[in-house]
This record gives sequence, structure tokens and C-alpha cells, in this order.
Amino acid sequence: MADRILVINPNCTDLVTRGIDEACAPLRMAGGPAIDCVTLKEGPPGIECQQHVDGVVAPMLKLMKQKEKQYSAFVIACYSDPGLHSIREATKKPVLGISECGILTALTLGQKFGVIAILEQSIPRHLRYVGAMGVADRLAGELPVGLKVVELSDEKKTFTRMAQVGKALRDTHGADVVIMGCAGMARYRKPLQDELGIPVVEPTQAAVTMAIGRVRLRWSA
Repeated sequence: MADRILVINPNCTDLVTRGIDEACAPLRMAGGPAIDCVTLKEGPPGIECQQHVDGVVAPMLKLMKQKEKQYSAFVIACYSDPGLHSIREATKKPVLGISECGILTALTLGQKFGVIAILEQSIPRHLRYVGAMGVADRLAGELPVGLKVVELSDEKKTFTRMAQVGKALRDTHGADVVIMGCAGMARYRKPLQDELGIPVVEPTQAAVTMAIGRVRLRWSA
């Protein structure tokens, strides 16, 4: 059976999944692995608080078990990495979280990384994760755009706010690489990088890139 990677959007917003799928397009290549993107229908419209994070773990675990035989690796496409360790515990196949992979990628592109969050309330949750990874000394800062996930489809408003926040992270906080802290921002990576003049990491692309390596090199969990 040909290798396939399953990218799971833990919220129920199909528009976000389409953006994720478009972000994966440059990573699809002859000889695979193939990359499929799916929406978790049981999820909320956006993962915006700890209760949302906790609430999607069980349905994601169920989905992974249903699909395990069909796929060689799994990517959790939410910047809170919900269920990452539970799902890793349940399968020997690679499971990648976009927050972990986005941060690890950023560390190779600059000395100090900044994060563009969707909401102010997301930031403490993200900071706990950065602390758990042991890389807090490399974090320049994290600032919100103040938009809910479902509002990110307003391209003009979203890009304007992302550019403002990105420039503040670059100029005021000293970030020399920026991570987009929500999978719903995927479509804005290239124009934002052009606007800021520093590397911008789209974390789903970072995670899928790592998943491809894991699959092609046959590294198990």
C-alpha cells in the first residue's frame, strides 16, 4: 500500500481545512507520500480555549484508530497540539503536532522566534507549551490579532492585523522569525513573509515536512 499522511483539522470549520490542504500543496510530490486533509466534525468551530483542546482529544483518538491501517503518519493541525501525547501513546506510527514542529523549525531559522496568536486568551496556553519544551529563552514574544478562527476568512482584516502584529514582534520584541499560531492562518504565509522580510513559519507545513521525512526514512515512533 502506498504511503499516506493524514492531516487532521480538529475544528469543524471546512474553510480552515481547505486552507490547510492548500498549504500542503507544495509538499505533494511524485512518489509520495500522499497527503490527505480531513475535518473533525465533532470539533468546535475553532480551538480557542483549554476546554476546546481537551474536548477534541477523544474524537481525534477514535478517528486515528479508524484510519490507522490506511495511513503511515498523522499530523494534528491545531497550534495547541491537542491529544498529541495520547495519540502517540496509541500508535507506533509517527504523530506530529504543528506547534511542536513549528517551534522546532523556527529554531533553525533564527535566534528568537515570535508567535502570532489569534486571541489573547490563547497566549497563556501556548506559553505553558513553550516552557514544557524548554525553549522559553528563544521566545521573543507572542501577540494576538484579536480574531476568532471563523473570522480569519476575512482576508483584508486578517492580513492587516497579522502584518501589524508581525512588525511589532520583529521591531519591538526582536523576533527574527515568526510562527503563525493557528492553522487557520495558512493562506497568509507567503504574503506575510514578503511584508515582514523575515522567515515566516506555517506550522502545518513544518509538521507535514517532518512527517514526510519520518515516513520516507521509516522512522517509527
